[in-house]
Amino acid sequence: MFGRKFLTATSLVSLTYAVSGCSGVISTDVYKYYPVTVAGYTGDKEISVAYTGQIARHVLHDSLKNLAGQGDGSSNDALKSMMMMYYGQKTKKREIIAPKSKGAFVIKQTNVDQISKKKNLSGKTYKGAISGMPGNMTGVELVEFWIDKAAVANKGVDKVNGYNYPQLISKFIMGAVSYNQAVDNYLDEKLEAKNKPNDKPYKKGAYYTGKEHSWDEAFGYFGAPAHTLTLTPDDVYNIAKRKPAGMAAADWDGDGVVDLKSEMTFGPAYYAAAFDRGGKTNYLHTITKAYVDGRKTIVAAGGKKLTSAQRNKLKSAASVIGKNWEQVLAEATFKYAGSVHKDMDKIKTIIEAKGNVSKALNAYIKHWGELKGFSLALQTGKNNLGGTASSLNRLVGFGPVMPDGNQVVRIDNRGNYVRDKGVSWSAYMAQMVSIQKLMIAKFNVKARNKALTK
Repeated sequence: MFGRKFLTATSLVSLTYAVSGCSGVISTDVYKYYPVTVAGYTGDKEISVAYTGQIARHVLHDSLKNLAGQGDGSSNDALKSMMMMYYGQKTKKREIIAPKSKGAFVIKQTNVDQISKKKNLSGKTYKGAISGMPGNMTGVELVEFWIDKAAVANKGVDKVNGYNYPQLISKFIMGAVSYNQAVDNYLDEKLEAKNKPNDKPYKKGAYYTGKEHSWDEAFGYFGAPAHTLTLTPDDVYNIAKRKPAGMAAADWDGDGVVDLKSEMTFGPAYYAAAFDRGGKTNYLHTITKAYVDGRKTIVAAGGKKLTSAQRNKLKSAASVIGKNWEQVLAEATFKYAGSVHKDMDKIKTIIEAKGNVSKALNAYIKHWGELKGFSLALQTGKNNLGGTASSLNRLVGFGPVMPDGNQVVRIDNRGNYVRDKGVSWSAYMAQMVSIQKLMIAKFNVKARNKALTK
């Protein structure tokens, strides 16, 4: 499409090129067109951007979430093995179960290996202990525990104890893999001068430097289309939902298909866009611009060691990313606390009228799973939340208070849930209000979807 002689560090930082065959222009604000700067590189690569491994993990996550809802209520070793294949293994030729093409929204890839080979989720899952669930399990152990439970649950839902496993697994992984890896690894220790230096390839023979690839991998975990800064939050949201309008927004290169490697929206970016649609926040573009600005700083170094000033600019951009990403997770926790409260109020009304609570109960369990998953995800970042985490875990609990008044209080040594009388229904509703107040006080959330108080 273009010759490498045009892709110098100086020209890319300062100029924008019009190119035939693209739906827009080649711009340095599109997280794609950054040149190879590795000294002595003699291969045929012209662009140094690479984060396919992170996209493969988003696809593994989406596929795992889908599988977690396929149980029929009986023991299913085959389903459990399939889930573990997408979570903990590096099996060849795994079909992309989600996201798939939907009507006019046509996705280019159908197999995980078409994105990146030999990737799993377990190897990148938060290794610390999860204090918000019983048993002092690590992040990996908790996901595997939930996978085991999902395999025997009808459509992934345990209506007795109140667990929606697709939601628990999905929302936790968004934090324990994507958020954790980005803010507590690639945007943390890998920014230090001696860790993945910019004057050396990331690994022998690589066409990208240590700092280039580390920064790219962090961007990949956010899950935003490369051309996000040319899109509105509605556009990015519609891409994730695979709507017809999303197809036009996604297909940046105009080839008639959505390339998962660079044109799709995944979990973290989807939630940032979803909150921004309300007009009170700008998480999506703030985070993406910080990534773009950081990448431009690295390009400007021209394959040489970063100066202290350049590394400080990267650290400043990383701080913006981390803070805003943390707020997105806090916004999600705030939102689903509100949803849980509204579900409980509806269930109370139905019970008093002696009606059928089945539908409302399903919504309650789903929203509680999202609340719990996001509240745990919030605790997997770079910052030790200390007392805030303790308060949040107590308010959410190990399980929701069910209409019979019981709540999971621990897990026995055989992996069975142990239930006991929880707080009253009204008291647990009040705890949802307290969660929202905590998110305002500690994280200064702005979107405040499903707010229970003004």
